Amino acid sequence: MTSVRTARPRPTTGRGLRRAVVAPAALALALGLAACGTESDAADGESSTGEDETSISVAVPPSGWDEGIAVSYLWKQILEDEGYDVDMRDGADNGIIYTALAGGDFDVYFDAWLPLTHASYLETYGDQITELGTWYDDAKLTIAVNEDSPARSLEDLATMAGEYGNRLVGIEAGAGLTEVTQDAVIPTYGLEGMDYVISSTSAMLTELESATESGENIAVTLWRPHWAYDEYPVRDLEDPQGALGDAEDIRTYGTGDFTERYPTLTKLIGAFEMSSDQLFSLENMMFNSDEYSSEDEAARAWLEQNPTFVDDLKAAAGV
Repeated sequence: MTSVRTARPRPTTGRGLRRAVVAPAALALALGLAACGTESDAADGESSTGEDETSISVAVPPSGWDEGIAVSYLWKQILEDEGYDVDMRDGADNGIIYTALAGGDFDVYFDAWLPLTHASYLETYGDQITELGTWYDDAKLTIAVNEDSPARSLEDLATMAGEYGNRLVGIEAGAGLTEVTQDAVIPTYGLEGMDYVISSTSAMLTELESATESGENIAVTLWRPHWAYDEYPVRDLEDPQGALGDAEDIRTYGTGDFTERYPTLTKLIGAFEMSSDQLFSLENMMFNSDEYSSEDEAARAWLEQNPTFVDDLKAAAGV
């Protein structure tokens, strides 16, 4: 399954997809995170008192890794509220990000997929970077249907194909999800009689939107995490034969000396978790809403709509 995960579908474009910047609203978030050291220490972002440094660089994942982009900008808001100087640095690809993280050019990365997708990077750089915690544990490939349709599993889909117009709507031809659907899902569950439509992510999402709005049944290839789970009334079909592979974790990694430079932030990141509902709603606001003009604005709005999130995180971290 490694080849499938590394060939992750991208970009996850949909209606209203855009990126840009914020008009922050006032939100009192008391994290009790690092203050500063001496004046000279604060000038260069370093502390000699055992407190966190006050400058930090965040590696932003490449386009298409929306969950990591969303969480990176969420953390930007949290950290800036506490007076950190946050430098958001775009990564051209994951290989460059891990190289820079190991070399100390980036301080933290929130989108490490393990144990499969990023295994090769950990083999190369694992002894030069620091694992800080797992924040999501249900990242996986899926076949999804509208929630009020009859099929409950992929086995059902084989016998109920007519209910879905004998169509399974897919994404790009070169995506790993397309490959595993063709090579594993279809033969495992006897779906050869269905028309497997290979097109694009945006076309699939357009069909999904149209079908759910009109009350028609539809089956699509999808993956978690994705904002479609928040936007549309859909659910996953069970995969009793495991043809789509196991779920992965999404973890956070820092530089090799991260825990020494950011002792309090290390605790907070270690306690950081997001439920599927929380993550899907954040992604939906950030990538699929015309209401917010930027990642920063969407992240700020999400925090305002989830006013206990930071306090709960602080309590879990014991800081």
